[in-house]
Amino acid sequence: MRKVVLSLLLIFGFQICQDSLLGSAEAFEATAVAGKSAPPNVLFIAVDDLRPQLACYGQTQMHTPNFDALSKRSVLFERAYCMVPTCGASRASLMTGIRPSPGRFVSYTARADRETPDAITLNTVFKRSGYTTISLGKVFHFVDDNAAGWSETPWRSKLGDYHDAALQESAIAEHRVKYPGRKKVRGMPYESVDTPDNQYRDHETATKAIEYLQRFSQSAQPFFLAVGFNKPHLPFCAPKHYWDLYKTNEIDLPRNDSAPMGAPEGAVHASGELRAYSTIPPSGPVSTETARSLIHGYYACVSFVDAQLGRIINHLDQSGLSENTIVVLWGDHGWQLGEHGMWNKHSCFETSMHSPLMISAPGFTGGRRCASLTEFIDIYPTLCDLTGIAIPDQVQGVTLRPWLEDPARQGKSRAIGRFQNGDTVRSDRYRYTEYRGRGGRGPLTGSMLYDHVVDPEENANRSGLPELQADESRLRQWLANQKGSDGSSD
Repeated sequence: MRKVVLSLLLIFGFQICQDSLLGSAEAFEATAVAGKSAPPNVLFIAVDDLRPQLACYGQTQMHTPNFDALSKRSVLFERAYCMVPTCGASRASLMTGIRPSPGRFVSYTARADRETPDAITLNTVFKRSGYTTISLGKVFHFVDDNAAGWSETPWRSKLGDYHDAALQESAIAEHRVKYPGRKKVRGMPYESVDTPDNQYRDHETATKAIEYLQRFSQSAQPFFLAVGFNKPHLPFCAPKHYWDLYKTNEIDLPRNDSAPMGAPEGAVHASGELRAYSTIPPSGPVSTETARSLIHGYYACVSFVDAQLGRIINHLDQSGLSENTIVVLWGDHGWQLGEHGMWNKHSCFETSMHSPLMISAPGFTGGRRCASLTEFIDIYPTLCDLTGIAIPDQVQGVTLRPWLEDPARQGKSRAIGRFQNGDTVRSDRYRYTEYRGRGGRGPLTGSMLYDHVVDPEENANRSGLPELQADESRLRQWLANQKGSDGSSD
């Protein structure tokens, strides 16, 4: 008798659970039959190391027709800022909605599942809400970070960066002779080979995304499809026809290729990420020729990713999914192309913290621009709000729905981020940064203040000037009150 009762309870409990699952196809089909609108899908696109240098951001150097086309159907956030300018930490912060701190989300090796084990990640909250959640390419830095939050095992292309093995082996050999004692030397920081797009991982990622969109077009269940492009991350390897969009001798070099006047020790780094590649000297500036080739390669990779983005968006439209799909495109942080003598990210300057953000959502007018300050921790609550999902208590950002409705409305007064020993705050006019010892927990060792009205390139540190004392004091207080804390004292 006990076995019969237990069996009935199990069947009854399973039925209740099954009926309550928002993710069942039957539930969504019933919603459609009842005349209620289906939950919107989410196409979540990440681009590694993407600067806001696209044509839609008012720049003219790069060929980016598909980024620009997406901006015309989106609200483009002109002043969006990452929380920490290195890939693992930036992504972990964004995917949890939690600010970085001296002990949390510090480096490119940051993992959300280990550093915030109790947090409900963005993919997990969507999966729990009945969405099919898929990860293609680089979303989290580590493919197995919060893997349980995806409906299927996260997928990444196994294609490599280089396609001229002889050229790379020769460059490595020459580099070892020129700089003896180097233990680890990678290939060249760029490569242009007359090879089809489908030999590169981001093309394969886009192809995989198109396959999933086709599958989703045949299903009533909503989806959260995350697509992470690797380029324009180093090395700058792209098919030759993207390099051919530009002429190396016409590439503009930055006007501010030296450290800012009065910058404190530790503010300007030695471009360590770039130094690992052959043809790059272990220290000191790179040559003008090398600088132009690096920028040329970066541009080519952005144009290559632009083409892959176009393939995905075109298929989204052709599949009939676009009318009920939110599209979010974001770069995980900015990137220096020689500004202040730096390459890569890893700084508290505007060039590292500022990155693109576009949101296209059903029911909101696209082709508009928002000049308000925005933080990447705002993306999580925005997507929850737009899809009717409860925002977890851990989330520290705010929904951007009001700015999707009215991009001209007053926004945040500050955007706060950090990197290693530095905590930085961007206001409407200023960027203020403090550096502290002991990994950012110790006493103040230096500060920077840049006035973006008179010095948008951040070339002269104005920290300590008597005429800016009141402004600097206010920024210092903002930073003290709102920067991320891991429970340690400053």
